[in-house]
Amino acid sequence: MKAIVVGSGAGGGIIAKELAKAGISVTVIEKGPSTITKNAYKHYDILNVGTEVSSTVCLGGTTLVTAGNAVRTCEESFKKLGINLSSEFEEIEEELHINTLPDSHFGEGTQKIMDAARSLGLEIQKMPKFIYPDLCKPCGKCAFGCPRDAKWTSIKFIEEAEEYGAKIVENTPVTDIIISDRKVKGVKSEDNIFEADIVILSAGAIQTPRLLQKIGIDAGNNLFVDTFVTVGGMLKNIKYNKEVSMNTLIKLDDIVLAPHFSEILVNKLKKYNARKKDVLGLMIKIKDEPSGKVTQDDVIKFNTAEDIALLARGTAIAGAILTETGVIPETLVSTYARGAHPGGTAAIGDVVDTNLQTEIEGLYVADASVLPEAPGAPPVVTILALSKRLAKHIINK
Repeated sequence: MKAIVVGSGAGGGIIAKELAKAGISVTVIEKGPSTITKNAYKHYDILNVGTEVSSTVCLGGTTLVTAGNAVRTCEESFKKLGINLSSEFEEIEEELHINTLPDSHFGEGTQKIMDAARSLGLEIQKMPKFIYPDLCKPCGKCAFGCPRDAKWTSIKFIEEAEEYGAKIVENTPVTDIIISDRKVKGVKSEDNIFEADIVILSAGAIQTPRLLQKIGIDAGNNLFVDTFVTVGGMLKNIKYNKEVSMNTLIKLDDIVLAPHFSEILVNKLKKYNARKKDVLGLMIKIKDEPSGKVTQDDVIKFNTAEDIALLARGTAIAGAILTETGVIPETLVSTYARGAHPGGTAAIGDVVDTNLQTEIEGLYVADASVLPEAPGAPPVVTILALSKRLAKHIINK
């Protein structure tokens, strides 16, 4: 049996590894090039579609520029669909050595936020991470690509897949899916044809639905992005820009808050002569409504009244916390709205079944496209768990 995996991010990497380990012939086709991790920021692909949405086009995908956050998301929603991911979550958490970081990796800025939140009666917890503390020297560069390879990325699974015989094809955008008699036969990249018995699309919530649309599947609806803003202000010489980002988490209804540095805030604070080391910030991330759409030519995503209300509530709470830390209240500013985790465009129960298969036999989806609702938090671990479950299904089948 031959399998093609389109994309090498969280979903694609683990599927390729698991299938190759089981002796299945696997080819991973990646649109972007390979890169050293510390240069991953050079491969950002930013779409301004009303809400700015970012992804990374390179081998390993967006896993290279995550903050290493490893929370379970959508677990109860999946159970309602008849999908129990408990064992897969446990397997992933063990394999990636997911844990909170030791106190040595919490800087002054993060600690001030933790103390301030507690003094305001808010429950705050340490963020579980797939960061290896013995390799991590806090530098604030998680979202650019770790210069010390101190966090898990999908590259590790891609390398394991290669050791088991998988073939990796880089710089090759898949342009179409080949089907015959409602069965998948392979994929095309311009004039190049790759034949296969099984195709797993892991190209992300923008490109995956576009490929499905080309073969007549009604995908691309109900796009969500986990909309977020970062609010911050001046606290001189706090040096939060050199800390591990998002090392703690405050959970509210459909909102999460986490310490976060953004250079946008520094630019907005120029009149105060702010330097990077003088800014302390909090990210406000919401479970946004699925108000977006992906077509062949456009991506549309706007914030609904409910989204704006959630952002306003989170911003008010963030302002109170930051003021409690000692941030000068009149310096508080916010970034524009951005999207962190696009998904929902090939959702379970809509475009794929509970085994992540489309109406085309042998054609599966294993990325954030299949999520039934906005996670409101980083979905990497959830995508890994879903994809591991799919790999088991394919191997058993």
